[in-house]
This record gives sequence, C-alpha cells and structure tokens, in this order.
Amino acid sequence: MKCGPSMAKKRTRVRGLTPDQINKFKAMLLEKRREILGNVNFMEGETLRKARTDLSSMPFHMADMGTDNYELENTVGLVDSERKMLIEIEDALSRMEDGAYGVCQGHSEPIPRARLEAIPWARYCVACAGLSEKGLIVEEESSGESDDADSSDNSGAEDDMGG
Repeated sequence: MKCGPSMAKKRTRVRGLTPDQINKFKAMLLEKRREILGNVNFMEGETLRKARTDLSSMPFHMADMGTDNYELENTVGLVDSERKMLIEIEDALSRMEDGAYGVCQGHSEPIPRARLEAIPWARYCVACAGLSEKGLIVEEESSGESDDADSSDNSGAEDDMGG
C-alpha cells in the first residue's frame, strides 16, 4: 500500500463504494458545483456593478484606485480558485462515469469514505495527497503527452540531477 510516483500510472476499477454511496457523493458534488457557480456569478456581477457605479461625478482619488485594484485582484484570485475547484468536481464526476471514483490515483486502493465525505472530489488518499503536494506524484493532466517519456526516464533522473 505504498504511494509513489510510479504508482500514479496504475489504474484499476477497484471500488469500495456501493451504488447508493456513489449516488450520495454525486449529489454532494453536484450541490457543490451549483454553489460554486452561484458564487462565481455573484462575484462577477458585483465586480461589474462596482465598475459601473464608479463612473460618478465624484473626484478621483489615488487611494480609491488602489483599493479598487486590490478588490479586483482579490476577486480574480477567488474566481480562479473556484474555477480550479470546478475542474476537480468535473473530474470526480467523470471518474464516477468511468468506475474509477473513490480509488486513489496514487496506489489504486479505495480512498477511505471519511475522506470522501470531507472532500468528495478527492483523487488521492491522505498519504498520496501529501506526496502529490510535494510534487512526488506526476499527475496525468499536467504531464500530457510526455507520460511515457517521464516513466521511462525516471530511472536516470538521479544521474541527471547529480551531474
């Protein structure tokens, strides 16, 4: 039950969840997706509304411009974060369709239900999530076509790093 970079490529259809549990997690994911879309629409609407109301006859002040820029950058950051969460949710829904939901992408064992209850879009068990955050698990989405080259070059990576 070791997690490691080479284990990320293995995929099985092992599933420790019942169809009822899958449906429960699907409902959680769909609700979260609705919530996020509502948040994003609200933030975008507020940003546009503020931009329209700032066209008043009031004198312009540099501090106000700084505040407005900060608020805009903050909103953009929040929207980007929500967008990434939507991608994770969509990926989890796709894994449900593929029969791979609830299976750790690091070592192909079932993800504990308690973890899925807390983070229904989780793609890794806790141990593999830690490795992924450290960059020790290569995710397929980020490596694209170089997956085969990455897996064949791993044995020589230490030689390249040392010399």
